[in-house]
Amino acid sequence: MLLSLLLCFVFGCIVYQDFKERAVTWFLFPLVGLLLFFLHLQKNSLEAILWFSMYNLLLVGIQTGILWGYTRFVAKKDFLNTSFGLGDLLFLGAFAFGFPTATFLVLMVSGLLFSLLLHWVLSYKREASTIPLAGMLGIFLSGILLCSLLPQTPSLYQL
Repeated sequence: MLLSLLLCFVFGCIVYQDFKERAVTWFLFPLVGLLLFFLHLQKNSLEAILWFSMYNLLLVGIQTGILWGYTRFVAKKDFLNTSFGLGDLLFLGAFAFGFPTATFLVLMVSGLLFSLLLHWVLSYKREASTIPLAGMLGIFLSGILLCSLLPQTPSLYQL
């Protein structure tokens, strides 16, 4: 429970910085990865976590590769820090250490859809040229972690 609350605090720092400055202090990403790893370690073996993390990082790499190819060859734009922020990539990399692959996939897709919907809602109030994806995913994951602390909530780490 303490790790989850500490993680929510770190997510809060990421949300604040990403929305306010559109830049996040770099050391928060390894901290998120470590906290997620230790939270995961409470539920699964080290060997299982390493396999899950490898598969999750591979999925993030494939997704980033496809996005890079689209940005480079179809949209004809620069990729990093133009179409996709380095902080967003670091956030997804840290996120990969936190959950079994099936849970990671569901949370990643749900988090991206949440971010899209939140961006649409917020864009009615102000004109935004960029999306603070790391901040929005931080809001989403904080909500998921806080909900997982409620009694009778299914575990995020069931195999």
